Amino acid sequence: MDVRVSSSRLEGVVNAPPSKSYTHRAVAIASLARRTRVLDPLISDDTRSTMHVARMLGAEVERLEDHIQVIGTQGEISTPDNVVDVGNSGTTLRIMTAVSALASGAVVLTGDASIRRRPNNPLLVALNDLGADAFSTRNNGMAPLVVRGKLRGGKTFIDGSVSSQFITGLLIACPFAERDTEIVVRGTLKSRPYVEITLEMLRRAGVEITVEEGVNLRFRVEGGQNMHVSEYQVPGDFSSASYLLAAGALFGEVTVTNMYPTAQGDSLIIQILEEMGADIRWNKNKGVVRVRESELTGCVIDVGETPDLLPTLAVLGALAEGTTRIENAKHVRYKETDRVHAMARELTKMGAIVKEEEESLTIKGSKLHGAKLDGWGDHRIVMALTLAGIAAGNTTISTAESVKISYPNFFEDMRRLGASIEGST
Repeated sequence: MDVRVSSSRLEGVVNAPPSKSYTHRAVAIASLARRTRVLDPLISDDTRSTMHVARMLGAEVERLEDHIQVIGTQGEISTPDNVVDVGNSGTTLRIMTAVSALASGAVVLTGDASIRRRPNNPLLVALNDLGADAFSTRNNGMAPLVVRGKLRGGKTFIDGSVSSQFITGLLIACPFAERDTEIVVRGTLKSRPYVEITLEMLRRAGVEITVEEGVNLRFRVEGGQNMHVSEYQVPGDFSSASYLLAAGALFGEVTVTNMYPTAQGDSLIIQILEEMGADIRWNKNKGVVRVRESELTGCVIDVGETPDLLPTLAVLGALAEGTTRIENAKHVRYKETDRVHAMARELTKMGAIVKEEEESLTIKGSKLHGAKLDGWGDHRIVMALTLAGIAAGNTTISTAESVKISYPNFFEDMRRLGASIEGST
């Protein structure tokens, strides 16, 4: 469906939505533990996918008013009766592919058209190294994937340049392997903060993991472990809050609550806005960020550890004075869509001057004009383009329903702040 966006001035207070990353991991870890409550979770299309797959693998998952109750399998994964459909959730696919290697039978995992185009070969190679039998039905590293357990452990080398989700999946599954596991990362690990979130949550569940820095980053996971965590509290999501904070810097004054410090790499949005000249204040003790409309100036930004920020940063760059260069972005091409190309194409439609290269976007600040935009069926593209539409006015964005993947109340929250958005999701 389409939404129509007009020029607006924004002002008000919004509560940041719960973290998608923490919710995914909390449900996955809880499905392998005993009994866990996940408090204040994000309920979205993506997290519903993780809950659905956890049920198919034998966990009891019940959504209650303000939490998710999970009775886990204690590592004794069931073989599903049917093919496992992860919908549009790449996080679900990667984590649950690794977890599926704990089943005694074969598990087949697939998803929508976008999921069936996303690469998984580094994970499949690692699972085979560690004793499972894992392969792509089309021999191209993409879903549908077949995994036969059981995971035994051992040593594997994995490419860190494509997705940190492969390592997250292995770290969650390998404590239940028969013997110890060593995971050696080749090259630079992209999006490392997401792995730090995984480590933080696994340690809360009592899992022993050693991290060794050096020429190659290494993770050592003891085999034959158990997990136990009675409760996870899901924090606010900095990735989703980035659109709200950018809106305040561009169009008025916005205060975002539930923004406490965590391991989320996307909290870097606050520092980036400061560097661009935004009037922004973060009270970490109260979890409150306030940002006011400011004259922004372009800068150079490395998104190696914060790929989900690229769409937001591209819009900020298009509306700032001077030139913004977004670097180290090749891995952002492997998301729900090629987000580097998508943002270059859509902003160009609005009159922005954008140079797209394999690993970067260079954007010269300019006055945008309204246009008919493609949301690419990608929640982050749609939300970022909504900001561009508020700046330009008279803008239509397709596939707006995709915001349900990570931020179901996005348009409602933006309207509450004063955004003129017609259409409903």
